[in-house]
Amino acid sequence: MMNTLSGKRIVLGVCGGIAAYKAAALTSKLTQAGAQVHVILTENALKFVQPLTFQALSHLPVYTDTFTEPDPHVISHIELADKADLVLIAPATANVIGKIANGIADDMLTTTLLATKAPVMVAPAMNVNMYHHPAVAANMEKLASFGYRFVEPGVGLLACGWIGKGRLAEPEEIVEAVQRFFAQADDQAGAAIKQDLLDKHVLVTAGPTREKIDPVRYITNHASGKMGYAIAEAARDRGAKVTLISGPTSLARPAGVEFVAVESVQEMFDAVMEHLPQSDIVVKSAAVSDYRPKTVQEHKMKKGDGPFVLELDKAPDILKTIGERKTKQFVVGFAAETQDVLLHAQSKLERKNLDMIVANNVLLEGAGMGSDTNIVTLLTREGEQVALDKLSKRAVADKLFDAVLLKLQHKPLSELS
Repeated sequence: MMNTLSGKRIVLGVCGGIAAYKAAALTSKLTQAGAQVHVILTENALKFVQPLTFQALSHLPVYTDTFTEPDPHVISHIELADKADLVLIAPATANVIGKIANGIADDMLTTTLLATKAPVMVAPAMNVNMYHHPAVAANMEKLASFGYRFVEPGVGLLACGWIGKGRLAEPEEIVEAVQRFFAQADDQAGAAIKQDLLDKHVLVTAGPTREKIDPVRYITNHASGKMGYAIAEAARDRGAKVTLISGPTSLARPAGVEFVAVESVQEMFDAVMEHLPQSDIVVKSAAVSDYRPKTVQEHKMKKGDGPFVLELDKAPDILKTIGERKTKQFVVGFAAETQDVLLHAQSKLERKNLDMIVANNVLLEGAGMGSDTNIVTLLTREGEQVALDKLSKRAVADKLFDAVLLKLQHKPLSELS
């Protein structure tokens, strides 16, 4: 990914957990990428790491105490809060997550967080049982409602001996998340912030589905969910109320949207039909299974000597059912194809009673599943076709909503800028 951190001012909050040692490598990588990294260590972080380490890696002063003011011309926590382009908390402990969720400001880090208007990104790290505790989950949901972004922890052997979710994401993963954040912000730089979806409820589906064969095997596909998540974020940022129904992905849940996690095509079907009546715009970008095993085995199947035949049944067709049941909804489908792309997309648009379809050839470089960019063509019921150049998936999402709004106003896609 291109370097988007040159000159960015990042306030890095380091909390008191064993993963604090990773924050040193994170500081180094962010600094090498061109960022100015201003480190705040909590009192408990000082029991794991030393300020001198971070000062040497960042080449900047390190902050540990609200009442230590090295520069009499400024109040340090306000100065940091005002000038930050991003506040990053890594590792974020359950304790500090709880504090900031409830407005407690009793040290240098939490007072800075309460004072800043900058975006905040949180990388949790804790014991798996703490991570799944209802109080911690509720606090993270509250922070998400504030607009905080999250870098999901990893799954593995934890320092406490438990195995599960709670390991701090690796420094490289956190740097990538920070770069993605600034890249998306740069995509919108110079443009007026649009709030043209304020009165709309947007329903988005994203990611793959999994159809169980037995307790350890399933059928799925290569969908990453990146396009759908970008669509949900674009709709949110343009003022819409957003419901994101997602199959299993490794992506952080977008803040400020209603998130519904599903696994199978049946679960996604049920969730979509539940939310369809109150939706104004439906964007079905999920790659759902067309078929599912006729029988799910109760126990793990054993390998035999001969070939194995798996009998499949046709799965519910979510998009077709939306097309049959829609009343006021403007429905957008996706057609990920490998040949005769526009022909297949046009057929799908007509067969499933869609208002618009987004077609792309997944074999093209920069347009495949899992990439950060896409190359698409928009097709409408009126026979219009508009091909877009290779863009970031977030930029594609904004172009998509520009096109939807044109059609809702009964205007031609030729006005798409």
